Parts: sequence; structure tokens; C-alpha cells
Amino acid sequence: LGVTDIRDYTKDKHRRVDDYPYGGGSGMVMQAEPVYLAYEAVKSEKSKLIYMTPHGKTFNQKMARELAKEEHLVFLCGHYEGIDQRVIDVLNPVEIPLGDFILTGGELAVLPVCDSILRLLPGVLGNGDSLNEESFENNLLEYPQYTRPEEILGLRVPDVLLSGHHKNIEDWRREESLKTTLLK
Repeated sequence: LGVTDIRDYTKDKHRRVDDYPYGGGSGMVMQAEPVYLAYEAVKSEKSKLIYMTPHGKTFNQKMARELAKEEHLVFLCGHYEGIDQRVIDVLNPVEIPLGDFILTGGELAVLPVCDSILRLLPGVLGNGDSLNEESFENNLLEYPQYTRPEEILGLRVPDVLLSGHHKNIEDWRREESLKTTLLK
């Protein structure tokens, strides 16, 4: 993981990377040139550019799996009112929002996206099998989880989980996943 400061690619003596929007309006817009030069400095032949923006298809687990297959990801983080559209048109990034809300900057959005992608890489999780039975795999939410002690707060672990009968446990988990997905 690396971080590139777009301000290092401005020719302005004050290191400004934003300016007023043409046509008026509130806020500032990130300038095209520093964004373009910063990307040119970090890209490789295998780079895939991702722009964290309110536009595009909302990030999900399927996208995380696809991005985990890429060799080199570059995340472009917008600020203010966004980035000059001309550099977006030239660089043609994959545009990804986290949802229908606005953050102060794209860096905040990159953190959960990176975490979601990184945990899919071999060796990141202690037990790779845990990727197979979690929420959003097979389009289901995960079944409830329990641990020791067997009883706490007047509530017991479901008997099937204590039975040692693998097929019954598997069936119970599938049923609970279906129920949880339907209800939530």
C-alpha cells in the first residue's frame, strides 16, 4: 500500500490543487493537471484506476472479489465538489460509491473498500475457509454465531450446535441464513 499526495504534482507555489468551478456555484473543484500527473507517476501497465465518487455502481462483495484478482489498483480520492470532469474523461476510471451519502473525502471511502478486497487475498485471513460461509456469499446473510459458555444471560446455544451432528448443523445454518436474509 502506498499513498501519493496530489499536491506534489501541482505547479502552483502554494501547492493548490483546487479552484473555483466554471459556471459559478459553491465549493471548489480539484484541478485536472495535478490529478493526471499524479496518476501518471504511479500507474503501471497492470493498473486499474478506481475513483471513489457518488457516481457509478455501488460497491459490493462481488466487486471486491473481482478487484482482488487485479495486480495493481490505484484509488483516486476526490474532495470538495469533485474532480475536473476532463481528467475523469481522459483516465476513464471505474467509478465506485459506497452508498447514497457524501463523505468529506474519498480517502474515507477507500478504507472499507481496501479492507474488503485485502481480506480476500490468500494468507490475509487466518483461516481461508471462513470466506466461504460469510454474509453475501451465495447471496445470503450469514447464520448466527455462538461461543462459550453454553448459557449466558439466560440464553442457551441452540442444541443442534452442541450435537456434533455435522449434517444437522449444516442444515440448521442454511435455514438460519435463509431466515436472516428474509427478515433483514
